[in-house]
Amino acid sequence: MKTVGIVANGPSELIPDLTGYEDEVDIWIGADRGALTIIKFGIDPDYALGDFDSITIQEEKSIKNRSKHFTRYPVEKDQTDIEIAVEKGMEFGSELIYFFGVTGGRLDHELVNIQLLYRLKKRNYSAIIVDQLNQLEIFTPGTYRIDSNEAFPYISFVPISEHVIGMSLDGFYYPLKDFTLSLGSTRCISNKLLLNNGTFSFSEGILLLIKSRDG
Repeated sequence: MKTVGIVANGPSELIPDLTGYEDEVDIWIGADRGALTIIKFGIDPDYALGDFDSITIQEEKSIKNRSKHFTRYPVEKDQTDIEIAVEKGMEFGSELIYFFGVTGGRLDHELVNIQLLYRLKKRNYSAIIVDQLNQLEIFTPGTYRIDSNEAFPYISFVPISEHVIGMSLDGFYYPLKDFTLSLGSTRCISNKLLLNNGTFSFSEGILLLIKSRDG
C-alpha cells in the first residue's frame, strides 16, 4: 500500500514544509501549479497533471524536466485538476492520501476539496488535508483514539451530516457523553486533550475533525 501526497496550487504561505513528509509519502502528485511547489521544496514529482493554465513557459519546462510523468489536460473539462490527481492517486491502492495546497484562496475550491475527503472515505480511503494551521479528516461512526499534537493543540469536531448522534469525548478538557451534535452547532469547537491521548466516538452521522493552531 502506498501513501500519496497531492499538492495543489493554493496560497504558498499556507503550505507546510513538504520535506517533513518525505519519509511518509511514497508518491508525489502535483496538480497544475502544485507540481512547481513540490519542486521548490527540492522534491521531484512522480506525476504532474492538469491544464497548466497558471504557469509560464519556463515554469512548464522546469516541471517537465523534474517530473517523472507529465500529462496536460484541456482547460475546459468536467473535472478539476485536483480530481484528476485524486484519480491518479487511487490507482496505487493508496492507504493514505495527503492533500497540500487545497485550502485558502477561492472558497468554492476549498469547500469542494473538503468534500473530497468524504468521497474518498466512502471508497475506504483515508485522506488528510494539511496546511500551516490545520489538519482536516473525515470520520464515519465508530470509536477512535486521538493523540496530542503540540503543533496542532486545538481540536474541533464539525458535523457534515445534519446530525451526529451519540457523540462522546473522553480525555478532553470539555468532555461529552451521548450528545447529538447538529449542523451549525459550535458546541465542539476549540477543545483540548487533558493528557497525551483521548477518544471520541459516535453512532450515526459524518464528522469532520479539525486539528489546528493559532497563526
